[in-house]
Amino acid sequence: MQIKKVDPRALKENPDRMRQTKSSPQADALMLATIKAVGIVQPPIVAPETGGGNGFIIDAGHRRVRLAIAAGLEEIEILVADAANDNGAMRSMVENSVREALNPVDQWRGIERLVALGWTEEAIAVALALPVRQIRKLRLLANVLPAMLEQMALGDMPSEQQLRIIAAAGEVEQKEVWKAHKPKKGDTAAWWSIANALTKKRMYAKDASFGDDLREAYGIEWVEDLFAPADQDSRYTTNVEGFLGAQHEWMTSNLPKRGSIVEVNSWGQPELPKKANQVYGKPSKSDHAALYLDRDGKVQTVHYRMPEAAKPKGGSATGADGAINDDTVSTPKARPDVTQKGQDMIGDFRTDALHDALSRAPIEDDMLRALLVLAFAGQNVRVDSGAGGGLYGSARFGRHAARLFTDDGKLSFDMDTVRVAARAALIDVFSCRRGVSNSGVVSRVAGEAIGADSYLPNMGMEEFLASLSRRALETVAKNAGLEPRARVRETRSALVTHFEGDTTLVHPSALFAPEPTEVLALLKHLDHDANPQDEGATAEAVASDIVTDDADEEGEASDMVGSHEYPGTLDDHETAYGIAAE
Repeated sequence: MQIKKVDPRALKENPDRMRQTKSSPQADALMLATIKAVGIVQPPIVAPETGGGNGFIIDAGHRRVRLAIAAGLEEIEILVADAANDNGAMRSMVENSVREALNPVDQWRGIERLVALGWTEEAIAVALALPVRQIRKLRLLANVLPAMLEQMALGDMPSEQQLRIIAAAGEVEQKEVWKAHKPKKGDTAAWWSIANALTKKRMYAKDASFGDDLREAYGIEWVEDLFAPADQDSRYTTNVEGFLGAQHEWMTSNLPKRGSIVEVNSWGQPELPKKANQVYGKPSKSDHAALYLDRDGKVQTVHYRMPEAAKPKGGSATGADGAINDDTVSTPKARPDVTQKGQDMIGDFRTDALHDALSRAPIEDDMLRALLVLAFAGQNVRVDSGAGGGLYGSARFGRHAARLFTDDGKLSFDMDTVRVAARAALIDVFSCRRGVSNSGVVSRVAGEAIGADSYLPNMGMEEFLASLSRRALETVAKNAGLEPRARVRETRSALVTHFEGDTTLVHPSALFAPEPTEVLALLKHLDHDANPQDEGATAEAVASDIVTDDADEEGEASDMVGSHEYPGTLDDHETAYGIAAE
């Protein structure tokens, strides 16, 4: 190397210089004042011009030369270095990086220049002491709109994920999005919003239910995600419309019996038919299936059952003039520990557990007989079954009675057959589901008697925990040895994680054992049914009332008096039972 004095105007700029981003006016003004006061402290580095010229090319110090000319200097000292075989590319980049860190855009330009000269990404990473991943990330800038590059050159860089999304988009798309999201002068860009606008939704092959025939029909091509773990199926497509169309056609072709395709709401939840009750336990044959696509385009299935149209009980809440009765207005109540949806889930859980226990738990013969008597004292004795959804005993219980007959129509059975038939009948009768099929307290008494609590499922799931109040949720957390979080959502998430393993949650409100007051109310109700004329009304008086009230329907009144529903016939039945007992 040698030092020379030359006219700064005679030096030629290097078109491949590393730092191409303009410096700020304030920085230029400060350097200009310094040059005017003390001159150039560190001489610019130049190299002899190649290709027959006799001038010098600036390797480092373009800004110093430019400001020396602005200061009116006639001569400046320069440091002449030997020309490098890569036109000083690496030397210029290292010198600029050490003096002041290059912004990412200038770094990218220098890396591209080195790659063009034959440098590998690994070699560049070693020379610049940068990770290879950083080199590859910077090379993504080659696919970024120049207007965005100018913003990034100011130090306003997006994250790596955002940069990948931007670089993957086409130039036309980038122009449209940048026009809509371009920041004001001096502001930073909303890169998250830009990346979101350019995001191409990926639909993964692992979520596809359709086969190659539909894939080809809808023009779907799978692409490998090179950044995904090697042991996972990372194939995806950005043909969202084609993917969803193929999924819909597959659902249409594979609808189960009683199945339908439903839409989803803004939260991604299926829109079930009006008044439908989602089944959280094991679905029965009479339940309906709803197929839908979740936010990832994956086919999901939920089961639901439609309630039976029930006749309204009691009088109307409005008077004859349409006015609302005062006694129907109630004050707002505090939120219960378990919501109505949670109670619905508990009803399903109890019913499934009770039916499992009736199928598998040891039950003595005397207990079995007692349960049969108890079952038909339930609220749902018509019978509206909670097992399969079918209604009325005559339609359901014939199959159980048929077990007791031989092929030639003779009543013949052994005790094992009776036990099987009895258990099956109890399963059809006992139900804890909320609604018309609910057996009431008797089903819970039966469940406690046969140990059905041990058959209850793990309730530490997101859907059930979401039905609990904050107080109830924090109680569950404390009982599980967890500290309640500041937010209910965080407490719920911690509980879901806690109960994912071998630890299970059975909420106390789901246990079968009823409250003593409920049992007393049941006994009072049963005792009242056994003595319906406690207030002194005779059978004759009741019959007289019926005939008087229904004078125009004597035939119907007569039928009612003679029917099994008439309480006056109770003594006759008891006499018959006594004779049979003798």
